[in-house]
Amino acid sequence: MSSSSPNLTVPIHQPEWNSKPAWKLPGWAEPIMVASILFAAMYFTRRRNYSILPRRAPYTSFLDAPDSARSSDDLLPYEAVSDSDEDAAFTASTKCPPKRRRWCGFTVYTPNTSRFRHHLHSRLLQKFPFLVEMLYWIINYAFYRMTSISAQALFAKTGIWNVAQRHGLWILQFEEYGPLSWLFPLKERDVQRWFMAGHQDALTFLNRTYALIHIPGTVGFIAWYYYAAPSHRTFAIARRTMTLTNFLAFATFVCYPTMPPRLLPAEYGFLDSVRHDDAQSVWMSGRFVNALAAMPSMHFGYAFCIGCTLLWHSTLLRARWGGLERGEREKSLLGKIGYVALGFGYPALILTTIVATANHYFLDAAVATLYVFFAFAANRVFFVFIPLEDWFLWCIRAEKPVPSTGERMRGGEREG
Repeated sequence: MSSSSPNLTVPIHQPEWNSKPAWKLPGWAEPIMVASILFAAMYFTRRRNYSILPRRAPYTSFLDAPDSARSSDDLLPYEAVSDSDEDAAFTASTKCPPKRRRWCGFTVYTPNTSRFRHHLHSRLLQKFPFLVEMLYWIINYAFYRMTSISAQALFAKTGIWNVAQRHGLWILQFEEYGPLSWLFPLKERDVQRWFMAGHQDALTFLNRTYALIHIPGTVGFIAWYYYAAPSHRTFAIARRTMTLTNFLAFATFVCYPTMPPRLLPAEYGFLDSVRHDDAQSVWMSGRFVNALAAMPSMHFGYAFCIGCTLLWHSTLLRARWGGLERGEREKSLLGKIGYVALGFGYPALILTTIVATANHYFLDAAVATLYVFFAFAANRVFFVFIPLEDWFLWCIRAEKPVPSTGERMRGGEREG
């Protein structure tokens, strides 16, 4: 299959824009929005009846048992923690022998950081355990920022722009003439033309949706589910799935740069409605942003993962199969309808958005879906980093906090 085909081109005809560009948010608005979500999550998921400053002389607790495995975020169940709980669970042992870990079939020993439990930053993390999740996503974002530099270095000789354009045209040709063309009955160009022909205000709305939903919406979901999940083990599965999907996508961004439809030459029939509406997100602009990262669509990858989680959280099927977790109750009929509607509606909205705005191809969404399934099946691969986490905590002299997820279902929210 060649990289381009004359059959993909169309007569150049630029339709008239009748709608006005959307009002552009100030540059500070999106960071303020995300910061507000994060600080609200810190507050609502804080550990109640726990003081950052010790109220009495140092003591040991069940949190500080020498064989503690808390550097893994979900290998053990978690219980609500308070200063009084620590007193009640006093243990005589004051030694901190190394932790014994299983790593790739081997036994390794790592430092026991429980000796640092009274350090101020350890107690700050114990009070606000969501800070750990914020750190994880900062690392994710840093890796994304590096994909542009890595891809440019990899394709420095051939020219990344030309390579990305060839990849974009190959996708169009694969969807239209490839052996799986029956999976793509709709064409991206036709979807955008429908919006341009009498529905331009809706397209303007979708442009704004594309800019504003991806980062704030995903951060908001992480914050909400950290609070709402029945257990941290369940939350961690969703978070690890999204994280592994991220890294699979990052590798693809570097090795297979792909030009989004809106940046293809005009003869292929796409309009850059994003530029017309000035709908570029502040998070997706700047020196390190990878504009040639259409494959796969992480907008849809996140949305699909969120949608699946909402369907699971609805308890629609689990209640009948006896799959409810400890302390979890079956959702009301209205709650089930709401979660199911969001579970299907949110990915559908994002799919419509990424195609109508010509930011992604249908194949981008299909590959993102496959990545999510694979990441869900293989998300436990992140357990190999547990020893590294132990050493990192040792270096910063901190003890990892017990997550507060699920405390409200175990009665923890009634304390304090």
